[in-house]
Amino acid sequence: MPLSIQFELSDRDLEHFNQAMKAAREAAGSKSADEIIAAATRLLEGATKVEVPDFIAQRLDRLDAMIAMLRDEAWHLPEEDAQRVLSALVYFAEPADIVPDHVPVLGYFDDAIAIELSVRELHHELDAYDEFCEFRQNEADRRGLDPAKVGRADWLEARRDELIDRMHRRRNRELGSGYGDASGYQRKGYTTAYRPGMFRVR
Repeated sequence: MPLSIQFELSDRDLEHFNQAMKAAREAAGSKSADEIIAAATRLLEGATKVEVPDFIAQRLDRLDAMIAMLRDEAWHLPEEDAQRVLSALVYFAEPADIVPDHVPVLGYFDDAIAIELSVRELHHELDAYDEFCEFRQNEADRRGLDPAKVGRADWLEARRDELIDRMHRRRNRELGSGYGDASGYQRKGYTTAYRPGMFRVR
């Protein structure tokens, strides 16, 4: 029988995690994009080898989407947007966790909170990318193609440009207004469409 447990992070708690993320970003300032992505990928690889609670798995799925946004040839984020994603991932490039990952059940708890904070910061990017992946999957199926092999197809590029433009407009409108209840978990659940990732919630 499932057990539902809800908890709320106070402003003090959030400040603690924000400071930890800031310190990680400063410590990892000299790391390259490839090193940052590799470190976040190692976190996911470790998580696939253990049993994690669903609420952590859901957030690891969002981390996987952030990594895929940077690796996806068809999505090819503009440099400024790619830097925003890398800035969110840099926390995972530092090995000093608040809760060590090898601790059963709770080992990825602090990572899940860091991912949640990143998701709130990048929810427009994640929404746009999820829609892009769904469009690619549906259109590839219609055309009898493998979505992993379509690359920068002309029919995909137009949709990609439209979604990137919408993402920018929504982010600019929100600038300075805070995040409110915005979250990458609210749009319509998790997409099962293809993306070049390794961790999926089904």
